[in-house]
Amino acid sequence: MPDALGGATGPSPTNPVALTWRQYRLERRMFWRNPSAAFFNFLLPLLFLAGAGAILTGSQSDLNRLVPSIAGMSVMSTTFTALAYNIVFLRERGVLKRIRGTPLPTISYFGGVAANAVTNTALQIAIVVGAGRVFFGIGWPPHVATLIVFVLVGVVCFAGLGVAFAHVIPNFESTAAYVNAVFLPVVFVSFFVFDSSSAPGFLKTIADALPLKPLIDGLSGAMVAHAHTTGHLDALAVIGLWGVFGLYFAVRGFSWEQSRT
Repeated sequence: MPDALGGATGPSPTNPVALTWRQYRLERRMFWRNPSAAFFNFLLPLLFLAGAGAILTGSQSDLNRLVPSIAGMSVMSTTFTALAYNIVFLRERGVLKRIRGTPLPTISYFGGVAANAVTNTALQIAIVVGAGRVFFGIGWPPHVATLIVFVLVGVVCFAGLGVAFAHVIPNFESTAAYVNAVFLPVVFVSFFVFDSSSAPGFLKTIADALPLKPLIDGLSGAMVAHAHTTGHLDALAVIGLWGVFGLYFAVRGFSWEQSRT
C-alpha cells in the first residue's frame, strides 16, 4: 500500500523513526512547492550578501565580517522566521488540529519539522561559505567542528524562539508585521555592533545580550578568525540560555487549536 507521499510502504507505520522520515520528506516537498519560503530562506540572505559584497569589494577586512554576519542571519531566517510563519499558518488554517487527530505521534511530526529546518540551515550555510570562498576571498572554515557547534546551537535556539514567538501572533495576516518587528531590529543592532567598534555602549550591551550577535561572533571565529569553540564559551552560553528560554515557552505555550481572537 502506498504511503501519503506516493511511495511504497516501508517500515512499520507505527515506527516513530519511520514516521519522522515520512514527515520530513513531506516537509521537504511542501517547502519547495512554496516559492515565498524558498525566497526568504535562501535568496534573500544571498541578495544581502551580493549587494553588500559588491559595495565592500576591495576591503577584505569588511568582507571577513560580512560573510559570518550573513551566515548568522541565515540561521535566524531559516529557523526563527520560517517556523514562526509556518506554525501560525498551520495553526490558523486548522492543519495542526487535523494533524493532532491523526495517529501520527507528536514527536514524529516535530521531528520531521525540526529536520527540515536543520536541512535548510545546513544548505544555506554551505551556500554562504561557498560564496565567501569563491567570490569574496574567504578561505574554507579552518575550524569545521566549531562551525558545526555554533550552527547546531543556533538552530536549536532560534527554532525554539520561533515556535514560542508563534504563540503571541494572533492570526496569519499579522504574521509579517510581528516577525519583522523582531527580525529586522535584531539584525540591524547585531550587524551594526559587530561591524562597528564605535557603536554606543548601550547598543553593545543589547547586542551582546541577544542571541544573534554571539552567534555571529562564534561563526566569525570558526570561519575567519581561526578561533576554537572554547574561545567563545561566553557566546555559546548566551545562545544556550536563549535556547532554553525558547524551548520552554515553545512547549509550554504550544497550541494545536486556532486562535480565538
